[in-house]
Amino acid sequence: MIRILFLGDIVGEPGRSAVIRMAPVFLKERGVDFLVVNGENAAGGRGISGRISIDLLRSGVAVITTGDHAWDQKDTSTYIATEPRLLRPLNYPDGAPGHGSIVLETAKGKVAVLNLQGRTFMQPALDNPFLAADREVEILRSETPVILVDMHAETTSEKIAMGRYLDGRVSAVVGTHTHVQTADERIFAGGTAFLCDAGMCGPDESILGRDPANIIRRFVDCMPRPFPVAQGLVRLCGAMIDVDEATGRALAIKRVSEIVDLSQN
Repeated sequence: MIRILFLGDIVGEPGRSAVIRMAPVFLKERGVDFLVVNGENAAGGRGISGRISIDLLRSGVAVITTGDHAWDQKDTSTYIATEPRLLRPLNYPDGAPGHGSIVLETAKGKVAVLNLQGRTFMQPALDNPFLAADREVEILRSETPVILVDMHAETTSEKIAMGRYLDGRVSAVVGTHTHVQTADERIFAGGTAFLCDAGMCGPDESILGRDPANIIRRFVDCMPRPFPVAQGLVRLCGAMIDVDEATGRALAIKRVSEIVDLSQN
């Protein structure tokens, strides 16, 4: 059995600091063999930089996925071309820098990670993620049956559809993007673990990781204003997935949701 931990969207400095602190704990004390995080909001709440990617990878993160904010930091398009462990959605048009999947060797065999982005209510409008997944999953399965998919999408229906579409062909499909953890974890009939949204790694007293005050005012008066990242206790959210490394079938999936107090050493 190989244990994979997938953590949802990292929001700003509090989120990435909590992940960096906890990554060694998960890997050394909690039996995690392979750690994947979505880092697309890690830089001030928008995008991810090369420096932040390096810090996350050095902490023990194996792969970083992204989504619609992948290019919000100016150095990302250059850095991602040099670091295959930082993924962008596979279904970008040909010519986009970086890669949408990776296969890495571990002590328990090879693990593949595939990053997809949905199209419903999402910008930019990318290529069809279902057709892109068909082609890529076939390639990945020629190397390993253990495949984790990050489906970065807005609607629950599109994420559930992807999970059922890939059931039996991948080990797990976990959704990201909404920053709100869902309670629908399950293993489909074909052996694919599923969670509609992993949630976020960000400030707990917040609105999607942002300070609540200006967001509430925006809803009240409809006037534009900045949405700074909140501070305080951080909640790490995600999914722990146990996979049979020989077959790629999920054996168990459990939601992760815990508080990290960055003020404590």
